[in-house]
Amino acid sequence: MRRFSSYGPIDTDLNYYVPRRELVEKGYTQLVGETPLKGGHYFTVWAPRQCGKTWIMQEAVKLIRKTGLYDVAICSVGRAKDIEDEEEVMKILIEKLRNAFGISFPLLTKISDFSSLFTRNYFKKPVILVFDEFDALDETLIHRFANIFRELYIERTNEQDRAIEEKTCLLHGLALIGVRSVLGIENATGSPFNVQRSLRIPNLELEEVESLFKWYEKESGQSVKREVIDSLYKEVGGQPGLTCWFGELLTEGIEHYVNDRTKPIDRRAFEIVYSAATYILPNNNILNLISKAKEEFNRELILKMFQTDKKIEFKFDDKTMNWLYMNGLVQYEIEDGTRYYLKFSCSFVQKRLFNYFSNEYFGDMGNLTDALMDIDDIVTPTGLDIFRLMRLYQDYLDKNKSWLFKKAPRRSDERVFEAVFHFNIYSYLRGLLLGSRVDVVPEFPTGNGKIDLLIFYNDCRYGIELKSFSNKAAYRNALVKAAHYGKQLGLSEIFLVSFIESIEEEKRSTYEQPYVDSASEVTVKPFFIQTGMI
Repeated sequence: MRRFSSYGPIDTDLNYYVPRRELVEKGYTQLVGETPLKGGHYFTVWAPRQCGKTWIMQEAVKLIRKTGLYDVAICSVGRAKDIEDEEEVMKILIEKLRNAFGISFPLLTKISDFSSLFTRNYFKKPVILVFDEFDALDETLIHRFANIFRELYIERTNEQDRAIEEKTCLLHGLALIGVRSVLGIENATGSPFNVQRSLRIPNLELEEVESLFKWYEKESGQSVKREVIDSLYKEVGGQPGLTCWFGELLTEGIEHYVNDRTKPIDRRAFEIVYSAATYILPNNNILNLISKAKEEFNRELILKMFQTDKKIEFKFDDKTMNWLYMNGLVQYEIEDGTRYYLKFSCSFVQKRLFNYFSNEYFGDMGNLTDALMDIDDIVTPTGLDIFRLMRLYQDYLDKNKSWLFKKAPRRSDERVFEAVFHFNIYSYLRGLLLGSRVDVVPEFPTGNGKIDLLIFYNDCRYGIELKSFSNKAAYRNALVKAAHYGKQLGLSEIFLVSFIESIEEEKRSTYEQPYVDSASEVTVKPFFIQTGMI
């Protein structure tokens, strides 16, 4: 029986997989060319990690080998990562090519001599070459290779009308696989490899995710509820590595979750696994994303993305935005067919980042309440008093903000980032209610700023939408949106908590009136948190 796997390229004999025939065919066609007699393309293959780049090109190479018309090889150059010495890198590449083609190439020391390999001295057929992890090379060396590849491409184009035995350049097709587009925005002087095309590997569609679990059902005899597949797709957006990781956890179990194959995999199973994946289980893909998000040159943009007052325009030419996009932390959404806005790549990534920064900035919260105070009148057998919780938080903020935000990240105007308050209230509620059989869960319905806290207690669920107050019009709009979100959650009421620097008591009493939305019939209960000057 097959298994789900998210550890490198999949084995089609051992693992569940999506054939992705259209992408494999695209890779094949670009390498051999739409009109093979005119040559193939020199192009890049890119996507974030664990999206199946290597496997797709391996499958394309298999198809090419079956034709018998080309000398073709795929080899990884990841071992040359961060090596700046040109001679050392060439030594590694030549070794890889010797093993891949079974040809005794001479030991070259300069990139400028690389083109001498693709001649009739060594090959009798047109050559197709795929370099995996090519973007691991030092950037300066990448640019040198780009110049050589461009030269080879032009030379090959100039010889299109020659017979194979008369050509001096036999490099028919070339693919460079990497996380980045390899030769794009990083090169401030413009890419010398401007003959390149690009093949991007997208995430799985919902139907493709469903096909994986249908295959599992057929082999195992265990059913997987549709709500599990829908929830998984909603949380990870079809990212192949994360999809298969959750598939592994759900079907093989973890330390405190045993998959009983006599019963369907249902929502409860998904909730258990998702919680473990969020809080305690390591995943190399996620750990890699967190390591990039916390780097100083990325952190500011990530924190801005948690703001709730406005969306951020997506610009591929922005170096930080581009870098985060290429590495799988962010994505874009389209409005009205013409406007592009930045969003997190998926809800699960956003939640992991939210948890990481909450813990980093507020791992130590001090005393959450007075030492002798209990919260039995807030957490009662019949439910939670959300307003009392908010008042407790306001008291806590007033008493502790002088030291609490000393090391908090600040915007260029020296104000604390909006996201920091959201990290703080989440950390406060989670710490205060720990041990009361209350679960506080951050939710991100849109991926680009909207933050909600869902609180689960006994059989009750409470929704709190977090906002920053900017103006009256935005506030009225927030009330309507909160009501509609409450409707989606199946709640009759939802709380809108707005952070504001200061508010007069008279205005507070005016703005904190319950709002009943006529369309959704949901009641929105507003509450203002006054932050003061920090």
